[in-house]
Amino acid sequence: MHRVGFGAMQLPGRGAFGPPRDRAQALAVVRRAVELGVDHIDTAQYYGPDVANEILRSALHPYPAQLVLVSKVGAARDEKGGWIAADRPEELRQGVLDNLKALAVERLDVVNLRLTRQEADGAFDEQLDAMIAMRDEGLIGGVGLSNVGVEQLERALRRTPVVCVQNPFNLVDRQSQPVLDACIAKDIAFVPFFPLGASFGRERILRHPRVLAVAERLDATAAQVALAWVLAVAPNTLLIPGTASLEHLEQNMGAGHLKLDDRAMAELSGQP
Repeated sequence: MHRVGFGAMQLPGRGAFGPPRDRAQALAVVRRAVELGVDHIDTAQYYGPDVANEILRSALHPYPAQLVLVSKVGAARDEKGGWIAADRPEELRQGVLDNLKALAVERLDVVNLRLTRQEADGAFDEQLDAMIAMRDEGLIGGVGLSNVGVEQLERALRRTPVVCVQNPFNLVDRQSQPVLDACIAKDIAFVPFFPLGASFGRERILRHPRVLAVAERLDATAAQVALAWVLAVAPNTLLIPGTASLEHLEQNMGAGHLKLDDRAMAELSGQP
């Protein structure tokens, strides 16, 4: 796969809740992403809820043969848009079935088990049982994990291959470095979410003097530098930056072609 994909979280309204502010533009962004070479899209039925997948289906179905669809289960939304757990085995299965129906596919290439709370080992094992059963049934192609620590990753690997891990990771939040290191050692794709920082950290990245200096020297945007850094820190990192803007989409895709030299990596190696 290309190392820069597309995340569908920003296709619905603000906070991944409700309808898009501009449906026509959301459809255009998805189609343009594929035109630019995106061959993997990360989504979830609870983005909206029921919005992101409907947009993807409307924009792309029937899907290009090379397109990998990745979703996640383990969460839901309340009536105000709050994030709640939906991680019992029967809820995980229903989440996969809902994704399949909304996307109009018979099989999802990868589904991530997203942990929304600290689970006892027994509960985690039951969740893995559900994911493994759905993989063996052919509903999903591979099992991924999201929001996990090294111990949970290792526990899962004793039960099943893990094709990818999604954890927060960016220039200002590197708490998942041990998980990234474990993924490097085990040849597992590491797919950071919030690669430009969550709302609290985005300005810390995009306005940091070192990031701005590198961007100016390389004739790039600050966002492109931050995304390129994620690709440069390890060979197994993939990007799924999300946007509802055609302009930002073009910029994000450009990050895949930006090469950070040794000087840039040295300047960015300290915590911004």
